Parts: sequence; C-alpha cells; structure tokens
Amino acid sequence: MAVQQRRNSKTRTAKRRTHYKLTAPALVKCPQCGALKRQHRVCGECGFYNGVKVA
Repeated sequence: MAVQQRRNSKTRTAKRRTHYKLTAPALVKCPQCGALKRQHRVCGECGFYNGVKVA
C-alpha cells in the first residue's frame, strides 16, 4: 500500500486539479420545434426524438 512520504505543495496540488472543471452541456436545435435540447435526448418542449413522438 502506498504511503505518502512528503507533503505535496499547493502548486503541485493545483497543477493536478487544473482539469477538474465543469463544462457547459452541448445543445442542439430540435428539428421539430426549434427549441434547444441536449444531444441524443428527447426534446422537452415537443417530446420528439429522431422524428418519433416519444413522450
């Protein structure tokens, strides 16, 4: 089992954590109603997915 030998500096910890960030979800326009929706999901406005009424 690995045991830490020395304390990591704040700089080293920050360098490791630079990629821990939130990204905005990619939105596309619904072909049926034109509302913005997330890719590969049912449209919340009209309920269509891939040209088929789902909800």
